[in-house]
Formats: sequence, structure tokens, C-alpha cells
Amino acid sequence: MEMFDRISNDIKEAMKAQDKVALATLRNIKKVLLEAKTAPGAGDTVSDDAALKIIQKLVKQGRESAQLYQSQGRSDLAQEELAQVAVMEKYLPAQMSEEEIEAAVKAIIAELGVTTPQEMGKVMGVATKQLAGKADGRAISGIVKRILG
Repeated sequence: MEMFDRISNDIKEAMKAQDKVALATLRNIKKVLLEAKTAPGAGDTVSDDAALKIIQKLVKQGRESAQLYQSQGRSDLAQEELAQVAVMEKYLPAQMSEEEIEAAVKAIIAELGVTTPQEMGKVMGVATKQLAGKADGRAISGIVKRILG
């Protein structure tokens, strides 16, 4: 089932279950996906890969908003954001553990023959493509720095 269709079906389920958080979150995701579908040059479709990237972006924005609210002493709003993030994360692939990321980065470094921190960009380029959707960019960057540094 296509991601867009899955979200549409889950909206119906959230309505039946009267889950207000899930319903609002899923409607927001669908709105963003519809905007991407109707964008010039999109051809009235959104691939699952594109939908995945959009949801990852929304998750990142939600976490950043929650941190901002927390720093301003608004834990009530932070909790709302984190609840929405939890709903969105159900549509993302399982995230890799730090050990799995480290093993993948070591394999990439060995494959590229990189030995100095100045060549970090090469490693990051390959690693972010290979681990897209499975690992956070900051986590990858931190591990690459630690290994090369």
C-alpha cells in the first residue's frame, strides 16, 4: 500500500477511535503530501521515498519545536509536539542503533580508504545516502568525527 493511501486509511481509523492527536497529526501529514503532489513538476504523485523524506522533515521540526517549548518553560506544548512526533514515527523505518551506525560508517571508511578528518565530507556524502531514513544526520556526523578524529 502506498504511503499516501496508508495515511488516508489511518485517518479513518483515528476518526473511528476518536484519537484527536493522531487525527490532527495525520491530517497535517496528508496536507503536506497533497501540497507536494500538486507542486509544479510533481506529476500529481508522491513516491514513497518522497513521502518518507517529508515525514522525516516533519518529525525533525516537531522535535525542534518541542525543545524550544521546553526551553521556554512550556512543557504542555512540548508534550503535544512529542505526541505528534510519536504518531509520525510509526511511518518511518526503524532507526539504527549507535553500534549499527558505527559499523556501517567503519565499512564506508574502509571502502573509501579515508584516513584523515579532512576527508570527512566524502564519508558523510556516502553515509547519508546509504543510511537515509535509518539514521539521523547528527548521529552519523558525530560517529564519523569520532572515528576519523
